[in-house]
Amino acid sequence: MKLSNIFGKTLRDDQKDADVISSNLMLRAGYVRQLAAGIYSYLHYGQKSLRKIEQILREEMDAIGGDEVCMPIVHPAEIWQKTNRWYEIDDSLVRFKDRNERDMVLAMTHEEIVAHLCTTEIDTYKQLPKLVYQVYTKFRDEPRSRSGLIRVREFTMKDSYSLDTSYEGLEKQYIAHYNAYHRIYTRTGLPAISILSDTGMMGGKVAHEYMYVTDIGEDTIFICEESGYKANKEVATIKKIYPEIEPKPLEKVHTPETKTITDVAEFLGVTAQDCAKMVFFSTKIEEETKVVVTVVRGDMEAHPIKIQKLGKFTNLEPATEAEIASIGSVAGYASPMDIDREKSIVIVDDLVANTNNLVIGANETDYHVINSCYGRDYKADIVGDIVSAYEGAFCPISEENYPLKTVRGVEIGNIFQLGTKYTEALGAVFMDKDGVPKPIIMGSYGIGVGRLLACLCEEYNDEKGLCLPISIAPYEVILTALLDNTEGLAEKAIELYEDLKADGVDILFDDRNKKLASPGVKFKDAELIGIPIQLTISKRSLKNGGLEAQIRSEGKKQIIPLENIKEFIQETRTKLYAELNDRVKNAETW
Repeated sequence: MKLSNIFGKTLRDDQKDADVISSNLMLRAGYVRQLAAGIYSYLHYGQKSLRKIEQILREEMDAIGGDEVCMPIVHPAEIWQKTNRWYEIDDSLVRFKDRNERDMVLAMTHEEIVAHLCTTEIDTYKQLPKLVYQVYTKFRDEPRSRSGLIRVREFTMKDSYSLDTSYEGLEKQYIAHYNAYHRIYTRTGLPAISILSDTGMMGGKVAHEYMYVTDIGEDTIFICEESGYKANKEVATIKKIYPEIEPKPLEKVHTPETKTITDVAEFLGVTAQDCAKMVFFSTKIEEETKVVVTVVRGDMEAHPIKIQKLGKFTNLEPATEAEIASIGSVAGYASPMDIDREKSIVIVDDLVANTNNLVIGANETDYHVINSCYGRDYKADIVGDIVSAYEGAFCPISEENYPLKTVRGVEIGNIFQLGTKYTEALGAVFMDKDGVPKPIIMGSYGIGVGRLLACLCEEYNDEKGLCLPISIAPYEVILTALLDNTEGLAEKAIELYEDLKADGVDILFDDRNKKLASPGVKFKDAELIGIPIQLTISKRSLKNGGLEAQIRSEGKKQIIPLENIKEFIQETRTKLYAELNDRVKNAETW
């Protein structure tokens, strides 16, 4: 490609609205242009890199048996209503009416459509298992688009869907995706870790997220370096040590102006670990409002997502003081004792349930009780793990008391074992060997293409610009011609470009004349755009014996004779791909 034919331009100055390095450099290098919040146009270089990432995605999906399809972005609402996600998902799901006043949806994902297709394409167990995938547009009306392509509203995603007759088959395809995703990230050059995650709005049994660890990430990841434990904050657990303490008699004490754990602990001369803390939520069950009363140890925080999953609640909101009072409790001095159990659901963390003699409220202003014991003084409807993990807590999978640490990360992919949530709702069944209809068992797997590119730009850059891996850079080679009035230089540069292009070299030719770009601008653009193999032909280079060449990531320049340039390109290309392929060989597996 001749650079003079490319639509778009590079920018010299840092972009004021860019809040992260990748966004700034992608704007400056002419990869993208913003149209509106979270909505971008992809210019030549961005589109070229996206296509290379998409090719890697297709190759890895094909390698595990994928069949590429393309599904519409506009869906009739009733298909989302059948799975209940029309009602469950907030305004990030774009709903609208067509000209005939029919409710419609802009797709943020395609589980419903795949399940619907199964009703017409799958009849018998003999047709399963199957794996379908697409690389296509999605729209999610993010309330807070940020960080360039890292959090957008319109985006391209590789989404794939496994279809099986059994959960054993689902797990097999799940593991195949788990391994394929690690190969994808190593082929692109992006360091990634896989972690346990919450199934969220997708539903299902098991889920993993793939994370790029970076300080700009919005997600909190808990890691134990000694044991290898990795989980996001929604599902991370901690080791709980149950103290063996003989129960003491319950005693009511006067504790004036002590509404917080800190206040009551200081007043009584104890620690927060010696107290139990009440956290109240409200939920609706069959149109009736219930107060969800949770009890955790005083030094820990209640985890709403864990509470919602443990209680199987479809909604969970912080309770008001009026709702707390309605069950006979007193905010600031609350207790699970002597409350209206008809109007409430009590959930106790398993650490509290196994710890005697905790200080807790007395449901009376300015009073607490000491030596409360679960089972003797109050009981729960549910006991389980409902606390948030925290840095320094002990790793839950190690016999040793190794501490957890936290890092920040950007989610770059996810995989879900969905089960039959969507196929049951939409009637997607197969006939088993005995002629009995059974719901197809699904898995769902996604990678955002633009976000992956943005993370690569975040990882690979320096003070001069982007410095991208050869597998995803817009071109593998850039030939910069410093054209002057030297006789035959322009012709020689064009001849070299055409010869390399005919030889299959993935090459960009900066053929701009001095009116369009000075030599300094050309050099700066070559470095800013981030193409790994850089060649320069000029009067000086020819006088010195050939072309000036450098690997962008190394910055060391050398002169290569014209007759050896193809060999240099091939050797350098082989070297750069070999570095990536060595990582692929050692990529993580299940």
